[in-house]
Amino acid sequence: MITDSAIAAMLESEKARFEAANPKSRALGAEAARHWHRGVPFHWMLDWGTPFPLFAERAEGARLWDVDGHCYEDFCLGDTGSMFGHSPPPVARAIAEQASRGLTYMLATEDAPIVADELAKRFGLPFWQVTSTASEANRAVIRWCRGITGRDKILVFNGCYHGAVDDVFVDLCDGVPELRKSLVGQVYDVREHTQVIEFNDLAALEVALASGDVAAVLTEPALTNVGMVLPDPGYLEAMRELTNRHGTLLVFDETHTISSGYGGHSMTYGPKPDIFVVGKPVAGGVPCAVFGFSAEVAERMEQLREEGEKGHSGIGTTLSANALALAAMRANLTEVMTPAAYDHMLPLADRLAATLEQVIASHGLPWPVVHVGARAEFICADRAPRNGTEARASMQGALEHAIHLFFINRGVLIAPFHNMMLVSPATTDAQVARLAETLDECLGVLVP
Repeated sequence: MITDSAIAAMLESEKARFEAANPKSRALGAEAARHWHRGVPFHWMLDWGTPFPLFAERAEGARLWDVDGHCYEDFCLGDTGSMFGHSPPPVARAIAEQASRGLTYMLATEDAPIVADELAKRFGLPFWQVTSTASEANRAVIRWCRGITGRDKILVFNGCYHGAVDDVFVDLCDGVPELRKSLVGQVYDVREHTQVIEFNDLAALEVALASGDVAAVLTEPALTNVGMVLPDPGYLEAMRELTNRHGTLLVFDETHTISSGYGGHSMTYGPKPDIFVVGKPVAGGVPCAVFGFSAEVAERMEQLREEGEKGHSGIGTTLSANALALAAMRANLTEVMTPAAYDHMLPLADRLAATLEQVIASHGLPWPVVHVGARAEFICADRAPRNGTEARASMQGALEHAIHLFFINRGVLIAPFHNMMLVSPATTDAQVARLAETLDECLGVLVP
């Protein structure tokens, strides 16, 4: 058993160790605080829980160096943005070459047909569009779904995250829908147009869709932003059948679950959605996202456009599908996100999960390791969660904070949110061993 006093002692010790080891980051943090709000260019850079922000100097493959010269085994990988490694050489070359020819034109380039062919072949949907972020893609998809179905409601799952999209910031609290408190400045009640239920609750899904007013179900095939919640056997297939039956479009946001296998979770395990969204890693870390859709959806989009104005739709931005993003995406899809890359990542992630299970068991803890594809997470609870409510209940904020800080001080990065880890094509067996050794050392301090 891990006591509160053991957690508090570790936090105090690790904070002092971090402060002593990172004088350049401390100084840069003080300088940045003069004009950056809260001292960082964007607020989630504070989510690591360090006494002051950690400043990076460079990264390559699956390693990162900070400004104080410390090297980290990186299992966070930009929270999936660098899932295929930091600055893969083909992507770096493509960026450099395109930068010399112009960054954005508001015109297509010769990369466009190659990228589209790659997307269609890999993800099994014939038509595609590009945005700058997955948030933009999800926002566009919600609008299209409402437009082509003539329905105003979408359905999401408790604990979901689909970027900075107002419509999805609804949670369940004791079974009652509530606006997420982090939705700053919201002036209308999104619950009027968004339903929320628990993941893996098939009966609730049947009831919600039977009303016939839901335009789309928007979900990750496995939840990853409230901790990892895997679908029950047959759940996604039942979701596919129910959405078909009730005329609801099925949208899979695979921005994280792209790690499940070549072609993402839906092409690896099924079923296929009507619309597919992926952002973050698709262009090797360059801001870019895509959404793909079926021929039927494309036809309905065209019908809607014929009925309305032909100009501004409120979908997309000037920098969407810019030349730099297309060049990076072409290099990443054709030379980096390859079957060979997954052939390295998936078995190594299997070994990572098995090794973590052994380490945790050796300290007499009941913590499960949840794992799919190249993504894994150890959960500081008695069992793996089946929905967002259980996932939130399993979170141990102070304990996870102490573990993360312990890792950082010993040169290991995992995601700052819960205990998520990614394996990249550049990750080695030695790095996996070092992560496991660090967890072993950490638990040795925490468990009497």
